[in-house]
Amino acid sequence: MYRVLRTAGLLLLGGMLSAQDAALPVPANVTADGLPLIPGALVAKLRPYGEFRRAQLLGWHGQQRQLLVLTSTGTANQVHLVAAPLATPKPVTAFTEGTIGAASFSPAGGDFFVVRKDTGAAETHQLHTVDGESTTLLTDGKSRNGLPAWSRKSGRIAFDSNRRNGRDRDIYVVDPKDPSSSRMVAEVSGSWEVWGWSPDDTALLSLELLPGNDTALWSIDVATGKKTLLTPNGASAIWSDPQYSRDGRSVYALSNHGSELPRAWRIRDGKWSAVSREGDAIEAIALSPDGKTLAVSVDRDGSSRVELIDTATSRTRLTAALPAGQLPAPITPRGVWTLQWSPDGQEVAFSFGSARMFSDVFSVNATSGAVTQWTKSPVGGIDVTTLPEPEIVRWKSFDGKMISGVLYRPPARFTGPRPIIINIHGGPNDTRERPRFQGRSNYFLNELGIAIVFPNVRGSFGFGKSFEKLDDGSKRNDAVKDIGALLDWIAADKALDATRVMVTGASYGGYMTYAIAERYGDRIRCAFAAAAISDFVSYIEGTEPGRQQDRRAEYGDERDPETRTLLTAMSPLAGAATLKVPLMIAHGRKDARVPLAQAEAMFQAARANGGPVWMVIYEDAGHENFPGTTANSNYNFYTWITFVERYLL
Repeated sequence: MYRVLRTAGLLLLGGMLSAQDAALPVPANVTADGLPLIPGALVAKLRPYGEFRRAQLLGWHGQQRQLLVLTSTGTANQVHLVAAPLATPKPVTAFTEGTIGAASFSPAGGDFFVVRKDTGAAETHQLHTVDGESTTLLTDGKSRNGLPAWSRKSGRIAFDSNRRNGRDRDIYVVDPKDPSSSRMVAEVSGSWEVWGWSPDDTALLSLELLPGNDTALWSIDVATGKKTLLTPNGASAIWSDPQYSRDGRSVYALSNHGSELPRAWRIRDGKWSAVSREGDAIEAIALSPDGKTLAVSVDRDGSSRVELIDTATSRTRLTAALPAGQLPAPITPRGVWTLQWSPDGQEVAFSFGSARMFSDVFSVNATSGAVTQWTKSPVGGIDVTTLPEPEIVRWKSFDGKMISGVLYRPPARFTGPRPIIINIHGGPNDTRERPRFQGRSNYFLNELGIAIVFPNVRGSFGFGKSFEKLDDGSKRNDAVKDIGALLDWIAADKALDATRVMVTGASYGGYMTYAIAERYGDRIRCAFAAAAISDFVSYIEGTEPGRQQDRRAEYGDERDPETRTLLTAMSPLAGAATLKVPLMIAHGRKDARVPLAQAEAMFQAARANGGPVWMVIYEDAGHENFPGTTANSNYNFYTWITFVERYLL
């Protein structure tokens, strides 16, 4: 959800409600409390800045040089087939509700594919086969189901599901041509994911998601369900992108095992060895079909570089010629391939975005290094080349730690100190801000001359595992102090107006918004929190059961009396009496991760202070897809605009 909000950004438009303006009606599926009339004129002003789309890679066709991508048809994202580079994407799904999280063809061949999507906003993801105009449900329609991992030999898929008890993610196998063939391979405790099959179909690679963002890699026997641990027992590390070599004797994976930053690793005969250099921050890996080349995405100075490594020598033999930009965060944070080899091993495909381009799909030729663009999505109603390049900025926090962020300044025609919005990402430890396309927020920069800064407070991903743990447990308030240091940095920049500062964020960023508004209320003008945590104890107790152990590792175990007392004291709800700045709260009623009660309690507590408090509830929205439909998204922006117009400007 926080990725949706970050992508959309903040919109500010001039003009208050005048006599000739017609007020926008509150949509039928929205409950609003404390809001003024929303000017109808916002609709026309917003429209040019909403004319952008993105395309995200889903997968290659099993036999032809074609790609599945996710992009919008009308007002909804659908799976599309791109038959050739820059060919018009053809929609191949027509779902009327839910969010698509993945789609892939069988590597064994055939023209049908499997798609994963949720039902409504409840995050009860289901698997479907799509064959022409026919769609068949593969799962039970009620449980939460993971992404499909295809067998190259038999064409079966493996996936995780909580269908047994609503909590533990057991491992299942099914023939997608026969839904009745579904069977449990392994009963597990906790959350597990399936990533791949051995070449002979006898074993599955599965990741166990451990508390504190760590993972462990297992091999699971398909016939017996026997589990064999492949990663060092008891070692704290994140493992991802595991895949078998062509002969099945080796496994490649991405991990920060033994180092601060992730590297590419290989296990053979029970021994792990590094394939990439220490110090290179590897973002994703993918092994070629012949096993001779490892494609990697490397973070170099905030930009992604796609490189090809010879697996025999561990030497980089090719670097794709890409502009400054990134492989955007995948549609699903875990369990989806960022880099994908074509079945013939000739090309590697990936999504790519930058400050000038939301996201499009590209491929690089493994022999020549030639880069091919497959999709070209519109970027909206302005010339993005006129905007200043985003800047990586750094400041020293209270304890001497250096904190960084991405600053977007308005065009040079705006003179004098500029107002600024601090936009804090969610997570906290699976997310990182880097220069990216601002979408509708380009109006915010280009028309109103307001700067935006996206900080990477301690706990953010991508700066080493020590940095990621600096906000754990009792150290939670240290991340809030990072923003206090940012306010000092803003005050020292003569181009920024320290008297006109707003803070906003979603999910964990929403918690930070509440906490900052309480601690630094005399230094900010207003705050907007979406899908936010207000009380850690009731949040952990009320979140989806499969997430509780992981959240306890991050925040603390509320079942321990001493920890419970600490969590209560650190929660924004406990300090709500000090929150005096104008506040807007938005939440989805179907949110299974951060229940609506978190927003309702904070709304009542803040309103008791007598200041302006707005509350917007989207009745059909959850957490992952917040705020949900196009109509919801539009209304969310209109209220955002009006709030900032009134209280920041």
